[in-house]
Amino acid sequence: MIPPGLLPEGLRDRLPPEAEAASVLVRALTDRFAAWGYERVQPPLVEYEESLGARLFGSQRRDLLRFTDPVSQHTLALRSDMTGQVGRIAVTRLADLARPLRLSYAGRVLRVRGSQLSPERESLQAGAELIGSDSVAAASEVIALALEALAATGLQQLSIDITLPTIVVDLVAAGWPLGRASLAEVQALLDGKDIGGLAELGASAFEPLIAAAGPAEAALARLAALPLPAAVRARVDAIAGIVATIEGVAVTLDPTERHGFEYQTWIGFSLFGAGHVGEVGRGGAYRVMRPTGADAGGDEAAVGFSLYVDGLVDAGLGIAPGRRLFLPLGTPPATARRLRAEGWATVAGLDADADPLALRCTHRFDGTDALSLPDRERAIKEDKCPTLP
Repeated sequence: MIPPGLLPEGLRDRLPPEAEAASVLVRALTDRFAAWGYERVQPPLVEYEESLGARLFGSQRRDLLRFTDPVSQHTLALRSDMTGQVGRIAVTRLADLARPLRLSYAGRVLRVRGSQLSPERESLQAGAELIGSDSVAAASEVIALALEALAATGLQQLSIDITLPTIVVDLVAAGWPLGRASLAEVQALLDGKDIGGLAELGASAFEPLIAAAGPAEAALARLAALPLPAAVRARVDAIAGIVATIEGVAVTLDPTERHGFEYQTWIGFSLFGAGHVGEVGRGGAYRVMRPTGADAGGDEAAVGFSLYVDGLVDAGLGIAPGRRLFLPLGTPPATARRLRAEGWATVAGLDADADPLALRCTHRFDGTDALSLPDRERAIKEDKCPTLP
């Protein structure tokens, strides 16, 4: 027997006031997106696995929870990310709209299993995608929007870490020597910042990439001093241009970071803030596949980001001081409507003995004014100060 109230591993209930905080934060984020001209789309929670999976990469596809549709008998999947769905909408239903196309979204995603650092399987995601361009101007706009949206939630001490997800592949293609190592081995050694391992396998040419990590200005200078092929140097210069537009935010660079950036192209970034364990969001440039038989080229450039709302809630953001006003039995409906219009959350007493403190009210209406209830008594009622006399 499953105990009453027990939820599957990695799932949880959001209770007051955190459930309301999540809604407040989503509204704050999507309002910022809209203010920048990003229009909201709402893809379904479930799609055909073949279509949804084709737009995911690496571990994302393995994260899909699949089941058979009793109607069509096709395999369906619950989305584990919304970026691919937004891309599908852009190149199908909105294919005829002028580019760049600015879209935003917010909704729940579910993955088969969590990780050691992030055990949650269900999460609330909000983000924005600019479809049709991955230029320096486009990437600068998207990064600025992400930072402004996070600032609107009250998140403090924002920082951004930028990466070049394909730099190692590009350098190998340009002739940088792998020595006795394979590409995968060099990438793994760079992940571990293993200078000795690179030297042992004759791949010391890649060692300077490890030193080119840290505060952006110094890291970019170290990268610029390397014998980079023209295409990679252009990307480094482009990132330097983007960094120059970011104000009031700590910027770092880790050129070889690639985990979680399987589908990003020339730039990826992770976002961080005070009180939040791990990333609060990530994004970058990528390609959106067009349907089979569409225009030559097969895909569109895009740049965007996803923000993780649950982490913001866990950091205590979005929780406003309660303004719950107790209305004694018999309070006229017109009075209650006026008080709600003034911003109160009204809690009506349904009998003469109703206790406003037990109903977690902060104020009581005496027929004329809203009277504050004693904080000490309210704390006792909420069992926050059980030792008080």
